[in-house]
Amino acid sequence: MSVEPVSPGDSPFRSERTPRDEAPQFVLPLVVRIEREAPPARTDALETAARAVLVLLSDERSVGEGEWAQVVRDWQDARIRKVVRRARGAEWRRAEALDGITVSGKTAQVRVFPPVPLDGWPKDLARLQVSGTDLDDPEPPVDADTSAPVLWLNPELEMSAGKAMAQAGHGAQLAWWELSEEERTAWRDAGFPLAVRSADPARWSQLTTSGLPLVRDAGFTEIAAGSATVVADHPALRT
Repeated sequence: MSVEPVSPGDSPFRSERTPRDEAPQFVLPLVVRIEREAPPARTDALETAARAVLVLLSDERSVGEGEWAQVVRDWQDARIRKVVRRARGAEWRRAEALDGITVSGKTAQVRVFPPVPLDGWPKDLARLQVSGTDLDDPEPPVDADTSAPVLWLNPELEMSAGKAMAQAGHGAQLAWWELSEEERTAWRDAGFPLAVRSADPARWSQLTTSGLPLVRDAGFTEIAAGSATVVADHPALRT
């Protein structure tokens, strides 16, 4: 009753064309609530988006014979695409009325939905904007607790908050695939604790050669194809 891992040679995040490109393409929609007077902190939004992906993957509706299971499998058989859109006010209320799961952080709310065909978004999600997700941290994030999972961002890349949220979600998903069933259950039961931080250059160089799960972007938006974006550092995966 779990999401099956993929082999490195069959990674859905490779930039070159693979057999995954021949399958029907789906996208995982994530909507972040950004009210004009009270936008979320950037780091909290990234962490909440990553947890939202994990919550969906572990939800009983996404596995086995669950109502979302087939579309989740179809999505994972193709490219793993995630798109973050923003909503406020009535837009957010309409989004909440659609089938999905809302995950709350300290300041952020992110609603994740079962995958949809690349060209088949529900109209209340399709009309939401992708742009305008630039967020800031009012104060610098505290140092990450490395006894818990950390999703390390490439310090050399400039990404909008929306793009970084999607990348953090990719990293969380790769970590999830690598874990045993027992490790997944423990992480889920703990509430999916994790941190998202930008690595310093020296740490980033070490991380990318550590054997930990590494996301390389396919280059559909913002950054060049093949760019390393996130390393998923889960304690259970450290050698």
